[in-house]
Amino acid sequence: MTTPPPQGNPFAQGQQQPYGQPQGQAPFPQQAGQPGFPPPGAPMPPQQQGRKISFKTIKNVVIVLIVAGVAIGGWIASRDDAAAAAVGDCMHRGSTDDNNPDLEVVDCGDAKAQYKVLAKVEGNFSGLTAQSKCEAESKDFEYVYTETNGSKSFLLCLKDK
Repeated sequence: MTTPPPQGNPFAQGQQQPYGQPQGQAPFPQQAGQPGFPPPGAPMPPQQQGRKISFKTIKNVVIVLIVAGVAIGGWIASRDDAAAAAVGDCMHRGSTDDNNPDLEVVDCGDAKAQYKVLAKVEGNFSGLTAQSKCEAESKDFEYVYTETNGSKSFLLCLKDK
């Protein structure tokens, strides 16, 4: 006795149904206009190029910010030093070193105020010249402070507050 051959050729290629597709139906056609699927044969739109920031640009911005920070910090720090003093201002001595007393301008009502500026004279002075200049500017001075900084040199005549 012989057995009949199975229905269809198991070695035939081509007409297999896709996975999950019921037998005897054609696969689902792609629908035009669905999101994410361009119509068949349509060109793909170019992808948007995001603007990339280079390392060099970031580095330059950081350098500019650092330089600006140092300049602003220096300006803020120098606003209350002896060079900014004017006649009538009060001063505080931040150091016990006579060669660098670290004078800073403070409010005259502040408890830190130690000296009062009686005169400020632009120019380069030292020793006896500074003493005689303060005598000419203010008779009741007690201390002389000179700062030599090129064209920004000056002399302060001070007395205790």
